[in-house]
Amino acid sequence: MSAYAGDVNPNLQFSEEVVAGLADAGLKAVCIAPGSRSTPLALSFEAHPCIESFIHPDERCASFFALGMAQASGRPVALVCTSGTAALEFHAAVVEAKMAGVPMLVLTADRPPELRHSGANQTVDQVKMYGDHVLWSVDAALPEEGAPEVALKNLRTLAARAFAAADGIRKGPVHVNFPFRKPLEPRAPYRPRFDRGQSSSFRRGVLVPTSEQVKEVAALVYAHERGWIVCGPWAGRPPHSLIEAIAELGRRTGYPVFADPLSGLRFGPHTGSSPIIGNYESFLQHDTGLDAPEVVIRFGAVPTSKYLNEYLEGIAPPSQIHVRSSGVWGDDSHRVNFFLQVDEAFFCTEVAERCQRGLSDWGASVLAADERCQLRQAQFLQENWFDVCAVAAAVDVLPDDCNLFVGNSLPVRHLDQFSRPDGRRIRVYGNRGASGIDGIVSSALGAAAADRAIPTLLIIGDVSFYHDMNGLLAIKRHGLENVTVLLLNNGGGGVFRRLPIAKDSARFEELFLTPTGLDFSQAAGMYGLAYRCIHDRDRVALDEALRDSLHNDMPTVIEVRTDGARDERLRRELIHSLKDSQEDHS
Repeated sequence: MSAYAGDVNPNLQFSEEVVAGLADAGLKAVCIAPGSRSTPLALSFEAHPCIESFIHPDERCASFFALGMAQASGRPVALVCTSGTAALEFHAAVVEAKMAGVPMLVLTADRPPELRHSGANQTVDQVKMYGDHVLWSVDAALPEEGAPEVALKNLRTLAARAFAAADGIRKGPVHVNFPFRKPLEPRAPYRPRFDRGQSSSFRRGVLVPTSEQVKEVAALVYAHERGWIVCGPWAGRPPHSLIEAIAELGRRTGYPVFADPLSGLRFGPHTGSSPIIGNYESFLQHDTGLDAPEVVIRFGAVPTSKYLNEYLEGIAPPSQIHVRSSGVWGDDSHRVNFFLQVDEAFFCTEVAERCQRGLSDWGASVLAADERCQLRQAQFLQENWFDVCAVAAAVDVLPDDCNLFVGNSLPVRHLDQFSRPDGRRIRVYGNRGASGIDGIVSSALGAAAADRAIPTLLIIGDVSFYHDMNGLLAIKRHGLENVTVLLLNNGGGGVFRRLPIAKDSARFEELFLTPTGLDFSQAAGMYGLAYRCIHDRDRVALDEALRDSLHNDMPTVIEVRTDGARDERLRRELIHSLKDSQEDHS
């Protein structure tokens, strides 16, 4: 005999209340990793007409897919899994979401209280299992037969609160743990009931700076014509209003805008009229001959660029202002002396209205240094072939209105150093919260799934690709036809060649470089993807392969094989040549 009476399984009833509450709050997508204990949640999500379900057999891939989708959509995405170690597979993506500020709802199924700490199979302690890596963690109530109305209302409120917490001023992951007692399946043919209650509605305003704060910053800017605006990585897609506001602040103040490729400022129509700087990672490695800025206004997280960060730390500008609505500290050198937790776009608009100076001679000299560096780099890339050329070629052929997801280690550093500001609408994404190499394939495909109508290019290294080959299954499973993977295969962890340990040839390859020696064409074939391999430094073949894939809805892995040692040697030669050109100019 069933443990419950009546025609409604309370597990389903409770799950439907939660799912209905999340849908009312604005949830549009859920990633489900199949399992038994999560049956009530999976059935409820799959049945809801307003929520799209993405099924992933691999929990780790599911979690990073949700992370990428949340970045690209700007909305929370839900994750569902069964009990036990399945929930632990989400942990790396949860950490990335917390550190990057990406909204996610992590919904884990669990055993009922009597099976916890009892030796029951597939049971681990899931209460607050993610620790401080989530913004909020809740152990939901155990479903019960004939629950009072207030208990059902509580579930809808919990759903609304969880969604609002994930999508708050400080965005990030929220964990709700759901204990379920058997039976988990419906007692009769499943007929979902999503119309029983009314959800709470959460509304949020903006953090507006006071008039005194605006006047103080505006007076500081007005008194100092030598200033920079530094824009670090932004979690997901920055609002268009923010990009335009920062660009306008640069135009009005005359302050050059040092734009990280993940800031949203490196690419877009605003680059035609705002002083956007993109080659700082190269020209700041040498003496520029320029007077240092007296004021630095920062937005976003710590910049990707090593040399931009080191330069700012070295000059220690008298006034370094960090504006961040989330309130999250992002200054590992501890040089910020004025932190403003206010809405960034509102702040920029208010300050810009009080500063109408335009570009000074000093600001023009910064732009000139950037342009000289850009021209020298372009010339060097025409004369030499190495992995940077592949990244530059890929960016050059991207169509207007597209996604670019960039892997960690070398790809994001190459993009930062060698991509010039451009008027095309290229939305750049990456996992720069914890900056790990895991889950990159799945995150990129999640970003592609947020809008299947536009092409997505993933630039990734061979070790990172190996880490997440399982993620490729999502391309066919979810109809992601407009996806291209540019696989930079330099024979291992090429970024380690920049470290002193690279000189220790006896230990370097085995302990750090770790070449896989894999034939990636077989991985592409296993997942039903087209495959192209670029040999012999063939730029024409690379351009052709990229255009064919990006413009013809033909998911393709394009592998570019390079010599990692040669790549690093040529990169260093390029930087040295920039030093010579700067000395000649001075």
